[in-house]
Amino acid sequence: MVDYQFIDPQLAALYDVTYPWAPDFDFYLPMVHAARAVLDVGCGTGTLLHAARAAGHTGRLCGLDPAEGMLARARRRTDIEWVHGDLTDAHWVREFDLVVMSGHAFQVWCTDEELHTALTAIRRALTEHGRFAFETRNPLVRAWTRWTPENAVEVRAETGELVRQEQQVEWVRGDLVRFSTTYRSPVWTNPKISTSTLRFLSAEALPAHLAKAGLRIAEQYGDWSGGPYTDTSPEIITIARPS
Repeated sequence: MVDYQFIDPQLAALYDVTYPWAPDFDFYLPMVHAARAVLDVGCGTGTLLHAARAAGHTGRLCGLDPAEGMLARARRRTDIEWVHGDLTDAHWVREFDLVVMSGHAFQVWCTDEELHTALTAIRRALTEHGRFAFETRNPLVRAWTRWTPENAVEVRAETGELVRQEQQVEWVRGDLVRFSTTYRSPVWTNPKISTSTLRFLSAEALPAHLAKAGLRIAEQYGDWSGGPYTDTSPEIITIARPS
């Protein structure tokens, strides 16, 4: 199920204001430029692919996302292929030199079955020497403990109103975290609430899931500067290749 915050056009527009550019884009962009054909899974509003095309990428750029609200914004650029759906609908076979997932999109697969289906589709879509680049938050640093109303952020929407975004964790069960994000503005009649569930896979668990789908870890980092992964690293940044 797609989160409401990515379906609603008003909230999708807020995403670009809240996250205009992020360190993961700086990390992935050189990989995008080095690849002839790129699939961005969970492309959102298309920021990464927009930047690649604007910087001169002349090959195939394809963005896949299940949220129409986000894709509507991505489609503002028409020289990129945009696909509404998810990897359960994908039938690409050895078409992409790079499959990338940014913005912790990897964490939306909450069951082993969902994860295996997605990873198998990614492996099938990759060329023989292709790469799958993604990141997931390191569960050992417990990022969700900071998702509280006390850490709310306020942003100015494109239409001018001030919007406050508050997060609240509802429960933690094993490696799953469920939380809500509430959006409020003085000019809105009612707040808008979106609920999300994310999976925090450990670095130790990742290799087996990848291997089952025919992928192996080629490189792994713990932060966006390319530092090594440790137990205190905020991220588990992984570059996988076909086995």
